[in-house]
Amino acid sequence: MAPGLPTSMDRPHFIGIGGAGMSGIAKILAQRGAQVAGSDARESAAVAALRDLGVTVHIGHAAAHLAPGATCVVVSSAIRADNPELVRAAELDIPVVHRADALASLMQGLRAIAVAGTHGKTTTTSMLAVALTELGSDPSYAIGGDLAGPGTNARHGGGEIFVAEADESDRSFHKYDPEVAIILNAELDHHANYASMDEIYDSFETFVGKVVPGGTLVISADQTGAVELTSRLRDLSTLKIVTYGESASADVRVHKVTPRGLTSEVTVVLGGKFLTFTVSVPGSHYAHNAVAALAAGVALGIPAHNLASALGKYTGVKRRLQLKGEENGVQVIDSYAHHPTEMTADLAAMRGAAGAGDSLSGRILVVFQPHLFSRTQELATEMGQALKLADASVILDIYPAREDPIPGVTSALIIDAARTAGADVTAVSDKEAVPDVIAGMAKPGDLVLTMGAGDVTDLGPAILSRLSAGPSN
Repeated sequence: MAPGLPTSMDRPHFIGIGGAGMSGIAKILAQRGAQVAGSDARESAAVAALRDLGVTVHIGHAAAHLAPGATCVVVSSAIRADNPELVRAAELDIPVVHRADALASLMQGLRAIAVAGTHGKTTTTSMLAVALTELGSDPSYAIGGDLAGPGTNARHGGGEIFVAEADESDRSFHKYDPEVAIILNAELDHHANYASMDEIYDSFETFVGKVVPGGTLVISADQTGAVELTSRLRDLSTLKIVTYGESASADVRVHKVTPRGLTSEVTVVLGGKFLTFTVSVPGSHYAHNAVAALAAGVALGIPAHNLASALGKYTGVKRRLQLKGEENGVQVIDSYAHHPTEMTADLAAMRGAAGAGDSLSGRILVVFQPHLFSRTQELATEMGQALKLADASVILDIYPAREDPIPGVTSALIIDAARTAGADVTAVSDKEAVPDVIAGMAKPGDLVLTMGAGDVTDLGPAILSRLSAGPSN
């Protein structure tokens, strides 16, 4: 049976309640009986889903939105100190709780699995949530994206397991005490918070140190950063380390990944036995995410063959190579990839799907929206090189999210790098013009990939609508 509601969280107010992480925590609190309220900058599907649960959501930020009876104010690292609701909380002496602390309180008393690392946290967490639900474990979960099946990013379950996406970007994953931790890789990202790989490794070591005594770390045996991190952890006597990957030394070895159009067949060697199952998204990187999920479930004592079968029920998560539709022979797929490693992996997956006899026999056209000025400043060259894997790309302006502009940092840095690498790229500053641009480029058999962590995802339906109208006169 899941634990009850912490008293300090019975009437929470969320600032930025529509965000992927914040909305999930708010949903679980509402499902546990809390009187949840909050505010967000704009209406969204997440806001509508919260209102369906009885949550009061104000649009816009104003001091008057914070009720004096609130027992705490929940914020993420993106909320600025001058937010009027945060200022009002200080005036009313209402405690301010970081999103990670709120999530940690919900995991207390449960067998927690925390999924961290670059890249694939949302997918791996989602795979575990789906598989455990399929097996009747009735887990709670908090994910950074909406599952394609249930259509939600969070759920309060009655079982003893809680699966959570653990965000390393601001070190907030240090708040958790999981029984099982997954680290997919350690790469230099989130440049506003980490200046070097040494800082990254130190942060992940702190996270691993929070695993409960007798717990398990599941970590990649293939990725350079993960291998280096593992070498620093071998002296932890209270921790069991399980590696996975194609390396001959992996505890759970990936024997083969076979593309099957927009799915993959995965064969692993576990305990000296072969086990084969299907992953319903293309690409070796997603297959490895599924193997990480398999290893984590086994660490909780769930039979591997049951998990393998249940993982086959995973049907994807929104924005992770999500098929948005097809018009006039052109498929439109949405990708959340915003780091060069993710971009390369998703483009390679699409190329592999096309080469495996799927209907994707034409070109791959990308609409890429860079995410964050700081990331573009550090990784523009690598982003441009990744786009060489596309047949042609349209590059939008940078999506700023929580950041202020950095002088001299624009999409032009990526465009120059892409052209230097030999990629075919076109700059389009007006996002509304993209559907017409794509309609002028696409031919039957082509695939259009909207790519990025910002609002580029909104272009999928508009592109499909424009494609359905046929060529311009």
